[in-house]
Amino acid sequence: MDLGSEARFAAYIETLASVIGHADRTGPLRDYCTGLILPGDRKSVEPMAARTAPARVSAQHQSLLHFVGVGNWSDDKVLAKVREWVLPAIEKHGPIEAWIIDDTGVPKQGRHSVGVQPQYCGQLGKEANCQVAVSLSIANHFASLPVAHRLYLPKDWAEDHARREKAGVPADIRFKSKPRIALELIERACAAGFARGVVLIDLDYGRDSRLRTEITALGLTYVVGIQPITLVWPPGVGPKRRGKPLNNTGRRDQPDLVSAKEVALALPKRAWRTIRWREGSADWLSSRFARVRVRVGHNQAIPELVAQEWLLIEWPENEAKPSKYWLSTLPADVSFRRLVDVAKMRWRIERDYQELKQEIGLGHYEGRGWRGFHHHATLCIATYGFLIAERAMISPLGIWFHHAVRDACVTRALSTQRIRPCGLNATSQTRSQLCASA
Repeated sequence: MDLGSEARFAAYIETLASVIGHADRTGPLRDYCTGLILPGDRKSVEPMAARTAPARVSAQHQSLLHFVGVGNWSDDKVLAKVREWVLPAIEKHGPIEAWIIDDTGVPKQGRHSVGVQPQYCGQLGKEANCQVAVSLSIANHFASLPVAHRLYLPKDWAEDHARREKAGVPADIRFKSKPRIALELIERACAAGFARGVVLIDLDYGRDSRLRTEITALGLTYVVGIQPITLVWPPGVGPKRRGKPLNNTGRRDQPDLVSAKEVALALPKRAWRTIRWREGSADWLSSRFARVRVRVGHNQAIPELVAQEWLLIEWPENEAKPSKYWLSTLPADVSFRRLVDVAKMRWRIERDYQELKQEIGLGHYEGRGWRGFHHHATLCIATYGFLIAERAMISPLGIWFHHAVRDACVTRALSTQRIRPCGLNATSQTRSQLCASA
């Protein structure tokens, strides 16, 4: 048993407790985070109450439910404390390199959970009844950490006063598109003085020219996914008409505009290079890429003010056509490998969401209210952040260390309640070894 992990977990909880107000919230905070770390198929309040206080399940259920669903504590302040604890551990392995914007869907039944409606759910890969949250994570090549999040409130919800009141949606929350929410998260991160990184965004957000323009206005660089139909002026070509903003007529006013796909297909064979960007589970990941300097002809752009940026294209050799396109405002002298490396760092947020959902229980909250949704997400991030900080002490042993830390730091905490974790889905080799030595 790792007594150091147990002591650090207790200290971590005390750090978070310093910003949640009343001292009587410290116990529920500790128990909620312990419940999220413990193994178990469900991380909703009732099963967590049974695991953390089996002798008084009903009272514990009410305590945890009130703490997460009603408790008047600040998500922002707790997340700030998470950053204070976790970022130094991450930055021991290198400076922050990227800010990653993404969203995640949580499948739901019914229509009363705040923000739920039929919409695209990435977890299911199709449109389904779900809630969607937009998040900002900061990352380097060692790890990434979600640092801000907000539920997307669809327009039907934003205008339904009865449902808003029942779900406790704050009065100042109005309908905002996901790109707008993403921009506000970025603006807040800038204002808070976060260590800056390249903003990474997938094509669902990257196709929004206003978002790209605002990111640049904040003094940030980006690598954003785009659709192959995005119009650009290829190398050596510029706008014909000046002094007038572009509109949706596209090529009619600017006949030299071509799609990103047309640029890719016209490139000579020598423009393509095979580049590897990181080591996978079995071998290095690599693909074929090309890059060119272009100007983007987006709506309302002033042609003579449009700056050059990189168009990065991926075309695997076994594919009939290019598979991915990015735009980037990284400097003109950035190396080809560095450009590819940064573009591919978005995989970290996919892994974060996978672990937050499968291991921590991000999608298991069963309450319906605005406050509870955000509180649960914040506590999941806090728990995940602790595991990241612990892994940073023993890297590069790998992701399995999350499980080892989880078992080590909670076995001791639960021993005060005479609970052994050995019977709680003890499926991993690590857990078996810990149970054998307990």
